[in-house]
Amino acid sequence: MLFCKLGTIGYEEAHALQKELQAKRIAGEIGDTVLLLEHYPVVTLGRSATEQHVLASRETLEARGVTVHEVGRGGDVTYHGPGQLVAYPIIDLKPDRRDVRKYVWSLEETMIQTCADFGLDASRTEGLNGAWIGDRKVGAVGVRISRWVTMHGLALNANTDLSHFDLIVPCGIQDKEVTSISTELDRQVRVDEVTEPLARHFAALYDADIAWQDGPPA
Repeated sequence: MLFCKLGTIGYEEAHALQKELQAKRIAGEIGDTVLLLEHYPVVTLGRSATEQHVLASRETLEARGVTVHEVGRGGDVTYHGPGQLVAYPIIDLKPDRRDVRKYVWSLEETMIQTCADFGLDASRTEGLNGAWIGDRKVGAVGVRISRWVTMHGLALNANTDLSHFDLIVPCGIQDKEVTSISTELDRQVRVDEVTEPLARHFAALYDADIAWQDGPPA
């Protein structure tokens, strides 16, 4: 499994790259690949999103340097930004992993195990996707699968500016808070500290060896 470290890139650029790699994976031109990155501040609206869950006006968002994109993943409204590790697996679930719920479980489990590496007891919350520490959401999941090849993925808050989540109703959930690894530990945890553990746990769930690359696959 090839893990590509892309640094901080725009959402549109990452989305276009995902679609390109998904098509190549479907065609068998590349192997299983995971993009690891941070985004510039962006609010994304999934297929079940409603505009009412974007609390700030477009003018306010623009003033704070936050762009807005409608996307084809599942889920509601979410935020991505610096300090958040985003992982976009482009992996083929055929022939024996064709189970969407199990795939989502694996993304959640990856974040739960990564949090455990930092001494944090993350878990699942009944009826809600993602990774949670108590009733505080530390990681989000949203996926799209075409011909059993995945795109989109997970976002784990390392040292994210949590005030940006006040601009939206995160994932359409009004009565829960959002947190980060840094907030829970009361110390700064960088994204690059989280990257290797997260890759290791995800690869282990798929019995895969890890290869690293700086930049997108050739």
